[in-house]
Amino acid sequence: MDAKERRELIVKRIARMFKDGDLVNLGIGMPTKVANYVPAGVDVLLQSENGFVGLGPTPAESDVDPDLVNAGGQPVSIIPGGCTFDSATSFGIIRGGHVAYTVLGTLEVDEHGNIANWMVPGKMVPGMGGAMDLLVGAKTVIVATDHVTKEGQSKLLSECTLPLTAKGEVDIVVTDMGLFEITKDGFLLKEIAPGVTVDEVKAATAGRLTIAPDLIEMRA
Repeated sequence: MDAKERRELIVKRIARMFKDGDLVNLGIGMPTKVANYVPAGVDVLLQSENGFVGLGPTPAESDVDPDLVNAGGQPVSIIPGGCTFDSATSFGIIRGGHVAYTVLGTLEVDEHGNIANWMVPGKMVPGMGGAMDLLVGAKTVIVATDHVTKEGQSKLLSECTLPLTAKGEVDIVVTDMGLFEITKDGFLLKEIAPGVTVDEVKAATAGRLTIAPDLIEMRA
């Protein structure tokens, strides 16, 4: 698989986790693409922390509404029944524990469920955004990320080295190599991507890794 196909595998697998009635928040970048793959017949509501519920798939270029964007400023659509509101209401929903899942990208994630996804020291950053609130407020935190950096370094570490966004809040990590749960023993590989071997996952993972006895192939 090329890079685009590997990222599609990640977002398609995450989209299958949701159940009818779930309120889900999608972070900027790769997580926004999850909205395009929610299975037909599964009725979930997608929230954007800049102030609306009811995100739909990414619109065609001819259908873009410049006044309808997600928290990252990217054009989005809104489904029938969706609604907009102010930022205070939006963060009240998040901080009140009403979000079932949040899906976020990351720079690093470690075996303790710590996450660093908002800044690299010395580089200009737009700010924390809603990441801290989402990590603490959502019932289940899913990280969507490439397994290694462009330089080939693991993003699944024993300890994060960058400034943390939150401590101990990550539940699930989905990469182009597999699906992992955060446990007391570190990263538990539950599903492995097609064409990837367990030895390759071990070599690419810097944090503690255990393999589920009922390991299955990850499917889109």
